[in-house]
Amino acid sequence: MEFNLNNLVRENIKSLKPYSSARHEFTGKASVFLDANENAFGSPLEENFNRYPDPLQWHVKFQLARIKGVPAENIFIGNGSDEVIDLAYRIFCNPKTDNVIICPPTYGMYQVSADINDVQVKKVSLTKDFQLDVEGILNAADINTKLLFICSPNNPTGNNMNRTDVETLLNNFKGIVIIDEAYINYSRQKTFTQELTEYPNLIVMQTLSKAWGLAALRMGIAFASMDMIDLFNKVKPPYNINEASQQLALEALQNTQQVNDWIKTVVQEKEKLATALSRLPFVKHIYPSDANFILVKVTDADAVYGFLAQNEIVIRNRTKEIMCENCLRITIGTENENKLLIQTLSSYE
Repeated sequence: MEFNLNNLVRENIKSLKPYSSARHEFTGKASVFLDANENAFGSPLEENFNRYPDPLQWHVKFQLARIKGVPAENIFIGNGSDEVIDLAYRIFCNPKTDNVIICPPTYGMYQVSADINDVQVKKVSLTKDFQLDVEGILNAADINTKLLFICSPNNPTGNNMNRTDVETLLNNFKGIVIIDEAYINYSRQKTFTQELTEYPNLIVMQTLSKAWGLAALRMGIAFASMDMIDLFNKVKPPYNINEASQQLALEALQNTQQVNDWIKTVVQEKEKLATALSRLPFVKHIYPSDANFILVKVTDADAVYGFLAQNEIVIRNRTKEIMCENCLRITIGTENENKLLIQTLSSYE
């Protein structure tokens, strides 16, 4: 059946008249701006932030397009990936009527955003080797299933999803498939951004928070068809990305070599850390990871977590997540941080 985006969009979103800023309405060059009730005298800061930012962040998108090989018109920038997730619910899911599918254990904001938007969540757990249950997902979907979230590499397990399984779902799932590639820079699997023209029901999420080291700027990215991007721009707040974040992101995006060097270092440190952890008697299993973290099964996750906290080392306790009993998620730190972690754990009894 041919994909029809219009059939999935909420009726109130179809008829929505978005807020139109003065900078949206004006086209051409100008030297005097008396349109937006700004303070024309400047700001108390060295940098002048008295003017509203570009509502569509075109300079950042053009730079991302150059790096990612995706046209700027197919890019949406959100206030973190969390805004992209929330907007997807608001665009496609009618509260109390529609539902989405998630595949736990996975990123927690898919569930939180569903709860905020009063949308039912259907959970189809990953298989025992943390892969997608394709048949289970397709069987769980019904006429009101609007979104399917796939995290690959997955958080908290760290593994890639089988590409053939994802393609099967893209070809057979009747709603929108959102592939969260927050950790794709560390992955051996290629991104799905190059498949956008083939799958009109595809949204690929990435972020500048991980490999790019810009977590404090809160810049999430969605790649999708122009029709899909138009919907996101229609619903988002007019100035969702502040000027400081845009300027700093532009500066950072000039330094791809630095980021690539960091990625190589993280991969090397991950292998060293995994080897060291495997020698500890209370470590039972280390799961394969294509991310900048590893999931580690221990004898008593609560005890190990508490011991590290007492020694001023913070990791993530995932023992309450389905299929992650007694598992700890450990981010790859610097060489010194990783050595300190191992030294501290070596004294755990």
